[in-house]
Amino acid sequence: MTVLASLRSPDRLPARTAVRGEGWRALLHPGILIPTLVLVIAVLWAVAPALFTSQSPTQTVAPSLLAPSAEHWFGTDATGRDLYARVIYGASQSIIGAIVAVLVGLVVGTAIGVTAGAVGGAVDEVFMRFVDVLLAIPGLLLSLSVVILLGFGTTNAAIAVGVTSIAVFARLARSRVVSVRVSDFVEAAYGSGGTFFGVLWRHVLPNSITPVIALAALQLGSAILQISTLGFLGYGAPPPTPEWGLLIAEGRNYVATAWWLTVLPGAVVVAVVLATNRLSQAIGRKDAA
Repeated sequence: MTVLASLRSPDRLPARTAVRGEGWRALLHPGILIPTLVLVIAVLWAVAPALFTSQSPTQTVAPSLLAPSAEHWFGTDATGRDLYARVIYGASQSIIGAIVAVLVGLVVGTAIGVTAGAVGGAVDEVFMRFVDVLLAIPGLLLSLSVVILLGFGTTNAAIAVGVTSIAVFARLARSRVVSVRVSDFVEAAYGSGGTFFGVLWRHVLPNSITPVIALAALQLGSAILQISTLGFLGYGAPPPTPEWGLLIAEGRNYVATAWWLTVLPGAVVVAVVLATNRLSQAIGRKDAA
């Protein structure tokens, strides 16, 4: 009776409820909720832009250089196209391109890092020297070199940006695999008859992947900035296809007379990048805890 009473005592029940409450409060915290909403809206812009505007992003719909109003939320550009529609449709170029870039860096870089950390020896030396070469080249210079070789366009720009992030993913994945590989539970798994690939898949990778995912979230914001930079320089989507960097470039000659052409697309880019950085920090803190 004493044991059952202690198990049913109210001292234990609030503890479990408190843990659940803490989890919900963490998710509903403005520092997490607002960045999440920003990213959800941006992704919806990219996959279903027609849900947010009925205007065409490439056709003239009003007089040129109209200021923001209730009819045209972001105003119109120099040719009378609705800037809000162009920003929304430009999300598909910038965000999807950034996702492709992150996937390229994540897959290739993680594969290199995991292989180097798990195998070690000469393989580790060769792979890490290759990574050092990539790190020695400035990211923008490397992405420009790759996109010039591949040709202009959002897809090629995304691949170029992804190449610049391979080294970062590789170094992080290798460091995590090396630290987990020497853990007691990994040694115990080998001692109980585990194979190299079995231990790597069941024990090493699950305990190494969370920081890599946090880095992927952080790299998403960086990829958006880099793709926008390439678009601004003219290496991204060709006009009149809307792309965030291209929109800022098109409005730079009208800063004094039509500030909204650069400020509003730039504000969208900043908001999305800050949101991805905030969520990346949250994932990193959760892993550290």
